[in-house]
Amino acid sequence: MDDLTKPPAREVSGSEMVDVNFQRALAYIDSIQNGLAGVLRFPKRVISVSFPIEMDDCSIRVFQGCRVVHNRTLGPGKGGIRYHPTVDLDEVSALAALMTWKCALIEVPFGGAKGGVICDPKALSQSELRHITRRFISELGDNIGPYTDIPSPDLYTDEQTMSWVYDTYDVMHPGNNNRAVVTGKPLLLGGSPGRREATARGCRDVTEYFIGKGLVPGLSELKGARVVVQGFGNVGSVAAQLFQEAGAKIIALSDSQGGIFDEDGIDLRAAIAYKKEHGTLVGLPQTTTITNEALLECECDILIPAALSEQICAHNAKNIKARLVVEAANGPVTPAADRILADNNIWVLPDILANAGGVTVSYFEWLQNLENHQWELDEVNARLHKRMRKATEATVTRWQELQQRKAEMAGESEDSKEPYPLDLRTAALTIAVERLARVTAQRGLWP
Repeated sequence: MDDLTKPPAREVSGSEMVDVNFQRALAYIDSIQNGLAGVLRFPKRVISVSFPIEMDDCSIRVFQGCRVVHNRTLGPGKGGIRYHPTVDLDEVSALAALMTWKCALIEVPFGGAKGGVICDPKALSQSELRHITRRFISELGDNIGPYTDIPSPDLYTDEQTMSWVYDTYDVMHPGNNNRAVVTGKPLLLGGSPGRREATARGCRDVTEYFIGKGLVPGLSELKGARVVVQGFGNVGSVAAQLFQEAGAKIIALSDSQGGIFDEDGIDLRAAIAYKKEHGTLVGLPQTTTITNEALLECECDILIPAALSEQICAHNAKNIKARLVVEAANGPVTPAADRILADNNIWVLPDILANAGGVTVSYFEWLQNLENHQWELDEVNARLHKRMRKATEATVTRWQELQQRKAEMAGESEDSKEPYPLDLRTAALTIAVERLARVTAQRGLWP
């Protein structure tokens, strides 16, 4: 989970963002069976639940939750469970679709899913969170399972939450090997080495490979690169450490309380210790306090949004001064901002590629659970690196092919801009939707 930053007023709904991105892909797919687009666009299953919980003070509160499986063409549903006051069905459905495309791009045999409970985890005790988790999973019943729908951690859920998910399901399904029902578990319960760091490690692998292609002017390696990270939860904090290990200089960080800046580079050990003691990064000695909004607009080489969605929008995209934006969060750049960043020659490594390391190692954990075996960390990281590099290479190659095809089109003029740029996001989406369409056609519709 990553620390929350307050998003600006919503520029676009989750469903609208899914529609826009889906149409961006379809515009560059030569042929698709009539009507198949609808099959790929809309969720397969939507579940809404409500349930009572007896709180620590003996009062009773009713909580609401939901679980969406977007697509199961490639395999079981796969996606996180988030606990947050703003969880809603539109957002969850959009994130499930994003996971479908992510799995198709990275070539893991899962479909997209997502779920959540409307609650404020900061205001709940450990006991209350445990009760909420157990009741939510019991309400979902057989709608989750190792071959049906496999949850994982997300915003404000973690290894402990997944332990409760596993235990609840295991009690409900005695006599089976149930470890594969959920990923992101502690190692002692069948979790995979490297799972906690996987999203951030995948971000670094993708970034290293991409800038090594020489496509970003003035940036060819991480060594010496100035990096800004928004969000200092699991993904953001680990990303900062991994990028620093590769030789980058972390000049700004933020959490829900605000940001800190130091042009000479922030001492991450001191930042982690300070955050643990004070609950915030703000006030770390030898740093300047800045707002989250100002942090996004810092002059830097690489900007890593690792918090909530819609952080870079139409109203602030023109102020972004990074050379490269790496989407460690889901949907931090809106479609309108994509156009502005492209016009300003700022590259964006899209979420379905940049943060796919998490679901990739979740797949590895699932495989290990089915085999009742645990891989070594070096093997996990080597397999992750190979998949992230392959997906990045495929995305860059597709982007180059689409650029060439566009240039060869007769009568193209500068005045005939598409509403959204032909960028790496479009290329990645095209690969993902093409694969889904092809597999759906091969399987055929039932009955």
